[in-house]
Amino acid sequence: MNASAMSHTTRLGAERAARGSLTEGAARAGLAARGVIYLLVGVLAVQVAFGDTHQQADRGGAVATLARQPFGAVLLWALGLGLAGMAVWRLSEAVFGSVGKDGRSARKRLLAAARCVFYVFVAYSVLRFAAGPHGGGGGGGGSSDTRSRDVTARALALPGGQWLVGLAGAGVVVAGVWVGARAVLRHYRRELKLGEMTPWARRLVDVTGVGGGAARGLVFAAAGAFAVRAAVDYKPDRAKGLDDTLRSFADTPLGPWLLVCVATGLVLFGLFSFALARWRRV
Repeated sequence: MNASAMSHTTRLGAERAARGSLTEGAARAGLAARGVIYLLVGVLAVQVAFGDTHQQADRGGAVATLARQPFGAVLLWALGLGLAGMAVWRLSEAVFGSVGKDGRSARKRLLAAARCVFYVFVAYSVLRFAAGPHGGGGGGGGSSDTRSRDVTARALALPGGQWLVGLAGAGVVVAGVWVGARAVLRHYRRELKLGEMTPWARRLVDVTGVGGGAARGLVFAAAGAFAVRAAVDYKPDRAKGLDDTLRSFADTPLGPWLLVCVATGLVLFGLFSFALARWRRV
């Protein structure tokens, strides 16, 4: 190999290493930021279960809660930048592929691209809130319930809108079942650096991963079911965002204790996200 070729190979190796370090840092920051949001939403949902009806148990409520803390603006900027890191990581997966034997498959790349778009929106809403007067306005994107009803109303007004909303809701139900099943079957272990974890850490990850993932899947499935009902009844107000979906658990025969269980699961998922930020293979 001549000197020019060796220089080119060395440069490519350095670029890959730099890209890998940047992507890994962005991924770990993003997972930690996601953990903060789920942790706060879970805590807010517990407060709702015990009668604090003024709390908004969704991303907007979590962002507003952070804004009220000492150095709230700093915390919001850190959260927004962390979520932007999540978007960068998912973009990298869409372009270059992810870890795992099927990480370069079209399905994985499309899923990564969809997640990138989602986290771009979430990061933008949080950063816009942080940059606004007095730490922002609008709850980091507004109420999830209002957004859900507005989107459903616009979709129902389209030709074939009932089918569109119904199929989308059914898709969310399936996604929720898929998320919960993967958590219960502990598929997340395939993405962990198990060799670097102590037995205690593995047990902790299993508790948070199974409990948190199951609760997250249940919430997704319930939100999807409400969307299907909105489509069948042709009533946009039947659709529910995260806050109203969580509150609906308190209206079951089990009362607020079911909401407490689900909320605890969301707290566990927040802790699980922190564990992923430490031990996930990126």
